[in-house]
Amino acid sequence: MNCGIGASHPAEFQSPPRRSPNFLIFPGIPLQDIRLSTACYNRPVPAETQPEIHELLAVATDAGTRLDRFVAAHCPELSRSRVQELIDGGLVLVNGKPAKSSQKLHGGELIIARAHPRPATRAEAESISLDVLYEDDDVIAINKAAGMTVHAGAGNVSGTLVNALLGRGQALSQSGDPLRPGIVHRLDKETSGVILVAKNDAAHAKLGEAFRQRAIAKTYIALVQGILGEKSGRIELAIGRDPIHRTRMTTLRKSWHGADIANPREARTDWKALAKIDNTTLVEVQLHTGRTHQIRVHFSALKHPVVGDTLYGAASELRVGKLTLPPLKRNFLHAAKLGLAQPRTGAWIEVRAVLPVELCEYLKKLCDAAGEPQSGIDAALAGYL
Repeated sequence: MNCGIGASHPAEFQSPPRRSPNFLIFPGIPLQDIRLSTACYNRPVPAETQPEIHELLAVATDAGTRLDRFVAAHCPELSRSRVQELIDGGLVLVNGKPAKSSQKLHGGELIIARAHPRPATRAEAESISLDVLYEDDDVIAINKAAGMTVHAGAGNVSGTLVNALLGRGQALSQSGDPLRPGIVHRLDKETSGVILVAKNDAAHAKLGEAFRQRAIAKTYIALVQGILGEKSGRIELAIGRDPIHRTRMTTLRKSWHGADIANPREARTDWKALAKIDNTTLVEVQLHTGRTHQIRVHFSALKHPVVGDTLYGAASELRVGKLTLPPLKRNFLHAAKLGLAQPRTGAWIEVRAVLPVELCEYLKKLCDAAGEPQSGIDAALAGYL
């Protein structure tokens, strides 16, 4: 989609020189001889010697415990994901031999974990193909595929959208976090569709303010479990971090055991039913706020989780009558349309991303299993296919 962009380039919109983030390299240190004691213990080597070595002795009461859970329980400074990385990398030895996370302990084993420090996370240029939907001197809109993370983070440093942008030599704004150059909003890893990126700091500031003022129109297509009783609706439930399951967000309505959710923030989601297919509803969603996992959390709170979203209660496989559909392997959630004022000229730009092939194919399988014509779905999704 092409839109006319003014030819003037005010000084404040000039791209700043690209900065390279600093990083550290830690040399490996040979494993030292370690003496055993008669009790279970966790004794790290002093910090000046790297890697940090943890020496553990399983006792009789540890019998039946998985190795990964044992190490995580006795090394609280190591997260479960970090322990998994160490085991997968052969850096956790049981009686001198590498082992699997699922190995069950019997008691009496010596476990040695070598916790090499992670190199500082940084954005790295990678040659990754991108589907560019729109581009001008200030912004670029990408059709992000499901499965792609927007930017690097702990345990996830490659294959990101930022790395792909850097790989094409893209100038990006340098405002804020050096891991997130150009990023003014995000999409969840398993959500596909339009994501907007700023090429320079002035555009980043204008777009950031537009998002804060809710002046950017965001439209999603989602398939949710169950039949929504109304033709349209509004969900206004504050969202915060789940106090029990820290990888999830939740609403006050869904908080666990009476515990308060962390930093609840107002959130509004408007929806319109497009079609009903067996025991599912295809919806068009207007997002008025941009909270983490907002659409997924809001529909889960209504007991209508997004199809494929097992984190928020969706079935791993959808049943239609006596048939079970193959797993979708992603969330049925797609950022289909985004409207914004061009940050330099103010001209209104609307960018669309067609529904991905895997979601179209899933709808076809769903219609076939339910004995319903595909034509009705195609008509409901006019403009999104």
